[in-house]
Amino acid sequence: MTGFVISGVTGDGSFDARFRGALTRVELTWVEKRIEFWIRFGQEAGTQILDRSRRIVFFRPGAVFGFVRWAANDYGTVVSRIDIVRAIAPGSACQTLPCVRPGGEILLKIEGWPKVEEVLRHVDAIEGLGIDPAEVDPDHWRHVAHWMKAGEAPRAYTAERHAAWLRRREIGK
Repeated sequence: MTGFVISGVTGDGSFDARFRGALTRVELTWVEKRIEFWIRFGQEAGTQILDRSRRIVFFRPGAVFGFVRWAANDYGTVVSRIDIVRAIAPGSACQTLPCVRPGGEILLKIEGWPKVEEVLRHVDAIEGLGIDPAEVDPDHWRHVAHWMKAGEAPRAYTAERHAAWLRRREIGK
């Protein structure tokens, strides 16, 4: 039941010398109606399956991904959050998150299921434009986080804003 779908990973799950520390690891768990951690979007560099309910996904430096965590006990939901994170380069400063090693640059951090659902609808709207949420301007995710924390609706991401971001990114290279 275990398997490796990434080059550079050894049998014990560690990286060989060429890959050590180069990728961000996100530990995912899925126990139906108890613990449900999943990646909403982002381009994975690989996956390591640990067992039926656990796996590790890997992201290259600079990759942006949406990480949803939900957990419940006998009395109801205990954790409900979404983090949109940019994977970091080895040795870079980072913010830490549970289940994310070594950490990353947190672009958005939202807690509480109603707000998490609002972010997920925002992601759906971006995908509805034919835009990969992992390619969205990082400043937009910060904007969404700040406006939601202020209790306001964030501005919609548009094709025009995305085109401007792509031009700005191209100039910055």
